[in-house]
Amino acid sequence: MLFKSLVGSACTLLGAATAFKFAPVEVKAQAAALLHSAVRKSSLVEQANMRIELVPALSDNYMYLLIDVDSREAAIVDPVEPVKVVEAVRKHGVKLTTVLTTHHHWDHASGNEKMVRLIPGLKVYGGDDRVDAITKKVSHSNTFKLGSLNVKCLFTPCHTTGHICYYVTKENSTEPPAVFTGDTLFVAGCGKFFEGTAEQMYKALIEILGRLPPETRVYCGHEYTVSNLKFARHVEPDNEVIQKKLAWAKEKCSNGEPTIPSTLADEFTFNPFMRVKEKSVQDHVKQTDPIETMRSLRKEKDGFRVPKE
Repeated sequence: MLFKSLVGSACTLLGAATAFKFAPVEVKAQAAALLHSAVRKSSLVEQANMRIELVPALSDNYMYLLIDVDSREAAIVDPVEPVKVVEAVRKHGVKLTTVLTTHHHWDHASGNEKMVRLIPGLKVYGGDDRVDAITKKVSHSNTFKLGSLNVKCLFTPCHTTGHICYYVTKENSTEPPAVFTGDTLFVAGCGKFFEGTAEQMYKALIEILGRLPPETRVYCGHEYTVSNLKFARHVEPDNEVIQKKLAWAKEKCSNGEPTIPSTLADEFTFNPFMRVKEKSVQDHVKQTDPIETMRSLRKEKDGFRVPKE
């Protein structure tokens, strides 16, 4: 029963990290890791051009080890628990050269300093001077290489003013691209507008991320899928895609498995924040303008009480 309870807490009490909001960083990390790390499983997505290991961290975060298959060079996205990163690097026998930081919040960037101590010489990318240990400040459309992979920086301010998503492709590859979206785009949701506006989130989701190839795989910062889908169901109760996705996500979480990655094509079928042009979503919030729909949805979601079932 205890194991079942802990698994449930990892998937349904998805805002648990906020309980540690005012605690010291070390306390937050230790408490969250003790509560959840034993029940959430890592997962490996293998493609011919890249491999991505999903490494659970804290209460509901993900770190991502991105490996270029050709060169065996690797990057880590948001390494909040550096010791776990070192273990994953050793397991795969790769050379870690790069840290990709999506934004400065403690649960994404607070491991950077220790990461560069454990593996000296790392390049630390980010879009905000508040990012710990940053060595390469980037802006929209900046590009660089990770082995044979191309990494493009997408500036998506709103959750924070310096938020960056990282879009990864390989020339002449038929495999799906990847995008690491931090706390901008979640599976079936989006990040809170802590330092931005509905206009900015609309641009980020619809005009920047939404225009990437539909098969692009989405690797987000948190395991919020079940609670996000419950809100999506509230917004569109007759959307069968949402109902099926929620049942699937509950099953995955009950087994301690990630619900990530998603694809951009899928997000347009069940994510209300990507569906702000849809009449069914606009009708729910009594709006006709997509940006006002975005604004109203976020306000409602911020006060939404997630059903326990």
